[in-house]
Amino acid sequence: MNIDLLKSLDFSDKSASVYLALLRLGPSSVRVLAQKSGLNRGVVYDKLKWLKEKGVVNYYKENSKQLFVTENPEKLHNLLRDRAQELRELDSKLDDFILELKSIHNKNGNRPISRYYGKSEIYKILEDVLFVCESGGEKEYRIYSAEGVRKSLYDNFPTFSDVRISKGIAVKVIAIGKGGELRGMDERKWLEAPNETPTYIIIYPGKTAYISLNTQGDPVGVVIENDGVYGTQKIIFDQLWNKI
Repeated sequence: MNIDLLKSLDFSDKSASVYLALLRLGPSSVRVLAQKSGLNRGVVYDKLKWLKEKGVVNYYKENSKQLFVTENPEKLHNLLRDRAQELRELDSKLDDFILELKSIHNKNGNRPISRYYGKSEIYKILEDVLFVCESGGEKEYRIYSAEGVRKSLYDNFPTFSDVRISKGIAVKVIAIGKGGELRGMDERKWLEAPNETPTYIIIYPGKTAYISLNTQGDPVGVVIENDGVYGTQKIIFDQLWNKI
């Protein structure tokens, strides 16, 4: 019999052996179980104690002898339900723990964290923009839209604007060069530039993404996670926005 399912419920190999032996034998003493399972009595008793704590084994006395018996195997479902409850409680505790970790992380705010993305990973930056804006409460971000990069930015996420709108996330765009269109929940202003600008900049809560074209003409990006960098870029953008 495959015991992998039992092991996924935290049974050890020895616990599973004792449980299955008891299931086959019916009411049995520690001595009999030790003989049938090939384990010593101390180990068998220890595993029976664990199985009883889990509610899948019980015992009774007969003529001064202690006999162990398995409960209905349906009770294995209880182990899974207990695990689910433990995970829910752990998830709740994790929320508080993450807040503590963030407070430590934020003390190092002067040290930017940079992440790099290749051509096939640019969509991950767009996904991060949506995630951060949706989960952080500040449901707006800013963009310097560069004409040269704009064409290939959304190749692997063509429905980005539709998803953004469905999540109620707004965007302000300063388009450098011609092109671009309004899609909904967005504002756009144009800025004339004497030369083509090769970098597309996304400014979103706590982060700034820079996306450029490499020598092969493919988009590559870097995201800087730092409140100071974000705050500075946001101020510059807003000042420029108000003057255009």
